Amino acid sequence: MQLILKQPGSFRFRAKRLCYVHLNAGNENSFGTKIKELLHIRDKVMISIEIFETIKQKYGDVASWAVWEDVGAKPKSNMGHLNIFDLQKNPTLLEVLKNNIVMIGLNFSRPVLPTEPFKNFHDLNPRANDFKIRYAFRGTEFYGAYMTDVIKNLEMKDSHDVKTYLKKNPDLVQENILMLRKELSDLHANKPILLAFGVDTYNLLNNNLRKDEYSKLIRLTHYSHQISKENYKEEVIGQIQIMLPTFT
Repeated sequence: MQLILKQPGSFRFRAKRLCYVHLNAGNENSFGTKIKELLHIRDKVMISIEIFETIKQKYGDVASWAVWEDVGAKPKSNMGHLNIFDLQKNPTLLEVLKNNIVMIGLNFSRPVLPTEPFKNFHDLNPRANDFKIRYAFRGTEFYGAYMTDVIKNLEMKDSHDVKTYLKKNPDLVQENILMLRKELSDLHANKPILLAFGVDTYNLLNNNLRKDEYSKLIRLTHYSHQISKENYKEEVIGQIQIMLPTFT
């Protein structure tokens, strides 16, 4: 697979062009192979039962993993089936989970009742768009990534309202950045690749984390964007492919 970085036109054009190269290369698995080579995916620390249980107990009500039950008859089916995180029912789960890739959202857009751990990003609500993440990353090296929000326990649907609120409460940003650092430490994440959903999430991380705290920070289109799941996958994979060659 050849990654072409100097294409004319907009960022979106370049993303779509790169994704076109990938999808027409004849072997989608080559994308995963390229990621392994460039991001050193194989260097990840194995998620032990101890790490898993620590994350479950301390962050299970605000975080999750990029693992879902298989899709059924409809694109949003089985999104909220959390038995997949039961080690007795899914004994190979720990082999899938990763701590060197972290997907990060901004905040809760709706209440996530802590009835079961790892419910975040696994929304059964028919208006939710979490299913696009499953569609986009299933079968790639990013499946199994850790998932969390940069601002915890702040329920606001409109990101503009979140930005306004955070400007008025800057201490809340610093408090949550400290919490995120502790969370990544408990995850045993050593300079992980950070995938930021949306420009607001990206800016918060870019402005408040040190560059030596992560390997790469990649801004992705937010999954709430009103495009099809197929177009969403094409767009975010293209955005990742643009950034991958900068890894050493």
